Amino acid sequence: MGEATSTGAGPRRSGGRAARVALRAAPLADNVRPVRPGMSGGLYNPLSTAQVARIHQAALQALEEIGLSQAPQSGVDIMTAAGAIQGDDGRLRFPRALVEDMLAVAARDITLHARDPQHDLKLSGTRVHFGTAGAAVHLVDLETNSYRDSKVQDLYDAARLTQNLDNIHFFQRAMVCRDIPDNYELDLNTLYASCAGTTKHVGTSFTEVANVPGCLQLAHMIAGGENAWRARPFVSNSNCFVVPPMKFATESCLVMEACIRGGMPVLLLSAGQAGATAPAPIATAIVQAVAECLAGMVYVNAMMPGHPAIFGTWPFVSDLRTGAMSGGSAEQALLTAGCAQMHRFYGLPGGAAAGISDSKLPDMQAGWEQGITNVMAGLSGLNMVYEAAGMHASLLGFCFESLVLGDDILGQVMRCVRGIDVTEDSVSIEVMRDVCLNGPGHYLGSDQTLKLMQTEYIYPTVGNRMSPKEWAENDKPDLLETAIARKNAILAKASHQIDPQIDRAIRSTFRIHLA
Repeated sequence: MGEATSTGAGPRRSGGRAARVALRAAPLADNVRPVRPGMSGGLYNPLSTAQVARIHQAALQALEEIGLSQAPQSGVDIMTAAGAIQGDDGRLRFPRALVEDMLAVAARDITLHARDPQHDLKLSGTRVHFGTAGAAVHLVDLETNSYRDSKVQDLYDAARLTQNLDNIHFFQRAMVCRDIPDNYELDLNTLYASCAGTTKHVGTSFTEVANVPGCLQLAHMIAGGENAWRARPFVSNSNCFVVPPMKFATESCLVMEACIRGGMPVLLLSAGQAGATAPAPIATAIVQAVAECLAGMVYVNAMMPGHPAIFGTWPFVSDLRTGAMSGGSAEQALLTAGCAQMHRFYGLPGGAAAGISDSKLPDMQAGWEQGITNVMAGLSGLNMVYEAAGMHASLLGFCFESLVLGDDILGQVMRCVRGIDVTEDSVSIEVMRDVCLNGPGHYLGSDQTLKLMQTEYIYPTVGNRMSPKEWAENDKPDLLETAIARKNAILAKASHQIDPQIDRAIRSTFRIHLA
């Protein structure tokens, strides 16, 4: 939660009485803030214990009987040496004992490092973190209400905004830099722009395996050397290692192997679309995603036992009337929450998608889609909630103002995740007794109310809670205009996050497109 500011601030405000808002004299210590990264969810369980077990058994059956095809030869060698079986049809099948053996050595309770240790993400249990992700090809320009091609400057600005938004806990590449046609330079500059904008954990992807060594070299330079990088790898590889249904993505698997050798954590991302590349029933879509990610866990741990990997069951939903993706639907929220419950069943660090809007602009539709899907993901205890803010048009567009608004939404979501504190102090009736029998008959000025004003309650930075009278007196501030103003204020002050000397060395080594 950022420093509380006037909710009436905005470009249309020209005077009038200032809005009543809660202000702190100083930032609160982390242990008393109303919300903070890594708070524990897990209060919502869409699946019963028996249903979780049934999905697990179905996934094991699919791996044993159907298997996956199209692994690269190196992957075939790695997995068959561990006990996978390649049939005459070329498909790799996975005996249950092999899956169980690999789960036994898989990394748990991992930390995704950030360049600034205060932003480290501890992935254990039901600790929840929200961040960006995606591969939007357009930027949503609210000042013109239009879509345009996304550029490297846009990616950099999104990272700079993320750096200054407390409830966006990590930055995964959200846009494709469409002004960079060369794939190698695209991968390099995506990584550079992300790290230049934020010291939070960064996620990125690579188009081909040949691009990985140069990107690792760039990461080493930013870290201060390969040893420093390997001690605290602050970038993870978002890897679509499968092409659903039940096929390995050959080139992505080679990228994954290179990243593992380079000490980079990996997100094992299975992104089937229910009714298209995944079964239409929500439960079976989860079965396929779990089976594919279990195959990924076998792959990773057969290659390097205990390498940090995120169980990225990431199934999407189709609108079955058209076949189009429906990322903001209730079905999507259920899919994500169900996947989170499976992650908890395996005790593995997990990630999935929420917060996607099918709306083209940050309007009421976007608000309900982002709110519903994010709160269900948080309450289900999902460790890494990807695409949680900024994404529109079913992942085709990214909006800066929506990222700013999303910070407010996610603050409220995290407050729901925190839940209700029931302690001896919080349920004591002594304050009630004093107010009702000896006091003024209200709690407005009580010591308890003043004490809890900042530690129990969270206040929106952009959202407006004025009365209609105050709203009129402040020239009727508009939510989107206020978001534009906050975006511009942040970007005007946001600093470059790579040391100037290192930056010069990087620019002399690589072709950096960011001015």
